[in-house]
Amino acid sequence: MAKDAGNIIADSGFAPFFKVSNADAVGISAPVDRKGEALRTWVRSLSGFQKEALVRSARTGLTWRLVSDEGAYLNGFDAAPCPLAFLSTGMVASYMNEILALARMQGVELSKLRLIQDNFYTMKGSMAKRTMIGGAEPVQLQVEVDCDLDDGALNTLLMNAVHASPLNGLMRGRMESLFKLAKSGTELPTARVAELDAPLFADPRDRFSMARPEAEDLILMQPVGRTPKKDVALGTAAAASSLAQEQDRRLNIGAIATLRADGVKDIQQMTYSPHGTSFRFLSEEAPVNGGQGRAPDANTYISAGIAFCFMTQFGRLVSMQNLDMPSYRIVQDTHFSLGGASGGTGMAGTADPVETHVYLDTTESDEVAQEMLDISEQTCFLHAFCRTDLKTRLKLVRL
Repeated sequence: MAKDAGNIIADSGFAPFFKVSNADAVGISAPVDRKGEALRTWVRSLSGFQKEALVRSARTGLTWRLVSDEGAYLNGFDAAPCPLAFLSTGMVASYMNEILALARMQGVELSKLRLIQDNFYTMKGSMAKRTMIGGAEPVQLQVEVDCDLDDGALNTLLMNAVHASPLNGLMRGRMESLFKLAKSGTELPTARVAELDAPLFADPRDRFSMARPEAEDLILMQPVGRTPKKDVALGTAAAASSLAQEQDRRLNIGAIATLRADGVKDIQQMTYSPHGTSFRFLSEEAPVNGGQGRAPDANTYISAGIAFCFMTQFGRLVSMQNLDMPSYRIVQDTHFSLGGASGGTGMAGTADPVETHVYLDTTESDEVAQEMLDISEQTCFLHAFCRTDLKTRLKLVRL
């Protein structure tokens, strides 16, 4: 966990989310595009479990600044959404993109469309014994809609849209992530996790603070209040429950998405287990993808979510094992195909393994630094999401 320097997110003077006006001056570049879309995500620790990300897209040319925090379950400040909220938000936004695009292609009129999504994760084992491991379970998606298609035809359209999402590439099959590691400025080989066969990127260090916002009329993210309570098997609500040395718990993050009259997606994220605050996100695709780029797009939220979740696991390990690591950063590259419907490929979405460069500032030994990386990957819900063959279970509700 980063040194507790207070509630930096609340005290920074910046909006939590903003479009970066000077990405080139900051020095964040996008990866070379391999599949249709490539994103580079920088993340640094701020204070406690607070984190800041900059995400730049090769396809859109846009760079977004986002922040994440944790609630009472991790003794956080609760000043911003938890990491898993970003993945859920990006996923439901991506599904809505593909449903709407496929319906337009087929001349199908959809009205009153609302998506209700539930993501489930597990954490089991002992941190002291190094047996703790994160897991991911199938996604549940309820589509509420008014449409003239019969049930069979509508279900086919919806399932084809789900498969068309670029995120499908990280869900189907078992994809092992790739890593590079540096400790206090010195590159180290990885131990157990797979090592990326590429040079270590330069550490961004304090370049995050150079980012400046473009003028923005929309409030891109805001708290809604406590998430309504819901019974979740093995769910938790107690303060600091996520820091227990022995765990067997199940997490449930929800997202409810609707389309506003101005074309922006309104997404309310729900923290059912561990029980916490609900936040509202706005999402819109960039002009190259048919939108106006007034809010972060689906792939930006997905990429930030994976990176934020991985960073949290370093913080949990350091806090639970009383290790020295006052600050840490990552640079993560994600590569996605275009959407099968929204990008006109007509194919299921694909992705490459997530590639992450890790920079740890620590006085611990090289072996401990390597173990930090191994355990953080092992306990990361969203790296588990990538290495687990997952399906989205669809439920149709007529309005």
